[in-house]
This record gives sequence, C-alpha cells and structure tokens, in this order.
Amino acid sequence: MSGPAVPGKAAESVPSHFQTFLAFDFGLKRTGVASGNRLLKTATPQATIKAEGDARFAQVEARIREWQPDALVVGVPYHPDGAPHENTARAQKFGRQLHGRFKLPVYEVDERYSTTEALAAGAKDADAASACIILEQFLRSLP
Repeated sequence: MSGPAVPGKAAESVPSHFQTFLAFDFGLKRTGVASGNRLLKTATPQATIKAEGDARFAQVEARIREWQPDALVVGVPYHPDGAPHENTARAQKFGRQLHGRFKLPVYEVDERYSTTEALAAGAKDADAASACIILEQFLRSLP
C-alpha cells in the first residue's frame, strides 16, 4: 500500500499520482460527503449519509465503490483556540476506522468554522457543503 499507514498525515505527503478524493464531515447523526480531484482543485457535494455505526460504513463503502478515490479526507474539528474537544477525538477515530476498513490513505483537515461557512453561504445541506469546504481546503494545500 502506498500513502500514509495511519490518518493524520500532512497534505505535503500526498503522492502526486493521487488525483481523486472523497471527503467526510463526520457527525454523530449525519456525515457530509464530497468528491473532488486534484487537477481542478474543486469539490462537489454528495448526498449526506444519515446513518450511525455499521449502517454509516455500509453507505461509505458504497460511495467508495462508486467514486474509486485514491484517498480519503476527514474534517477534524477543534475549538477556536486550536484545543481538541469531544468531537475532535470522534472524527479522528472515524478516520482510523475508514483506514482500517477500506485500506485507503486518510488525511485529516482542520475543519474549524466549515459548518458556519456553509450556513453563511446559504447551503441547503450544511453537512455536504462543509465536506466540500474541507475538501477544497485540502486540495488547495496540495503542492
């Protein structure tokens, strides 16, 4: 397997042949999803996953089969001062579970304010819009 063995690697470590990505804005009840590619550095919202536990992973697996991404991106929330909180650990655990289940590299993105930004932009589906913001931030950070 190429790429990082564990979640949390920096964007600079993304191999140049990785072109397509799926991003997730993890939530306990809903998980926003976006697809995107390195060439255009843009993301497209996908239907939000409204499921928990194993049901969530069945839907994630269907998206991975459909999109065939080179890697996954997970938004990790922090307090405004950068301190972690309960959902920080939950999102990081979700990233580790994605890596363990699907054997794809997982990259983490600091997603402070992504939902606020999505709502301010008038998003109908704030979760999917947040996933787009997370993915576009990640794509812009690539060399």
